Amino acid sequence: MACDLTAGRTEPCKDAVGGLKNIYFTNYDEITGYTYDVTDTDMVATVTGAVTINAYKYELKGANVLDENVTSSRDNGTTFVEQSLTVVLKKKDVATHKEIKLLSYGRPRVVVEDYNGNYFLMGLEHGVELTTAAISSGTAMGDLSGYTLTLVGMEKIPANFIDASSEADLATVGFTVVA
Repeated sequence: MACDLTAGRTEPCKDAVGGLKNIYFTNYDEITGYTYDVTDTDMVATVTGAVTINAYKYELKGANVLDENVTSSRDNGTTFVEQSLTVVLKKKDVATHKEIKLLSYGRPRVVVEDYNGNYFLMGLEHGVELTTAAISSGTAMGDLSGYTLTLVGMEKIPANFIDASSEADLATVGFTVVA
């Protein structure tokens, strides 16, 4: 049966850290194909497109999180994964206002880089939706003046790892990083 377990897992070393370093937005229709690593079908090895696949980089600091929740139903015979990305972008400006408007109209794919050197691709099949964008001026002088974005994707599997260990590797995979 194809859903039988194939491996166990030992307790790993305590050398991982939490948090997200960068995210990269790509327009949904720029990726027209992708291939998986030949030995690991949970890792995207390359992406292809009819045009350049621009990955618009957003640097992150602070409270940002990628959460994925697997939901299975024995009664319905279904399993799906809700991919949820929440990011805080500090300081309001006209250019970011415009980009948030475009994010709310589209359904981008998102490359997520964590502080462990992992890269993930959210919304591989269906893209993600900007479900909320809170634009806040804050109340007190020490409060956030900026944006809190929540993007959600529904996929068959968790966000795929990308065969990259640095931003330069993203070009090898097929992305053109735009800072």
